[in-house]
Amino acid sequence: MEWIVSSPRPLMMVIITAAAMYLSLIVMTRLAGVRSFSKMSGFDFAVTVSIGSVLASVILAPDPPLVQGIVALAALFVLQMGVATLRVHSDLFEGSTNNKPRLIMANGEMLRDQMAKAKITENDLLGKLREANVLDFSQVDAAVAETTGDISVLHRQRGDAPLAASLLKGVLAADRYHPRPVVN
Repeated sequence: MEWIVSSPRPLMMVIITAAAMYLSLIVMTRLAGVRSFSKMSGFDFAVTVSIGSVLASVILAPDPPLVQGIVALAALFVLQMGVATLRVHSDLFEGSTNNKPRLIMANGEMLRDQMAKAKITENDLLGKLREANVLDFSQVDAAVAETTGDISVLHRQRGDAPLAASLLKGVLAADRYHPRPVVN
């Protein structure tokens, strides 16, 4: 029966701990900024999952105690801000904490060798093309596997200007994209 019901004291402790952790999370997020829960990189995602794990552990069990949970939360935020600062000031550090974006489709053609390197299947890409309301492969100037694991689809309708090559700066295999003329 313990798995289904609980006495009032543990329930009250969950409420108090949840409120304290929630308040701590709000304060730390305000101090660290909106990047705290972004998914700009795999590192950001890992920190977000870790924060959720700390919150759950502290809220639902008496061990670790509340103060340890708040300290753990603060440590994760400090680490994330430190890594973000290092990434801004060091290309070497940025490269070691981030994947590079990779061109996986260019000029309406799937780049299967690049898809394999990004570990993206044809079905993954087709799903993203549908989400982007692509009606025909010929509409797709480029599709990029981003550092976050998302796929950006850059497409156009008749008469739209071509993709600015500068948008592919830093993208692996970007040399395989060649601007196509505007079709009216």
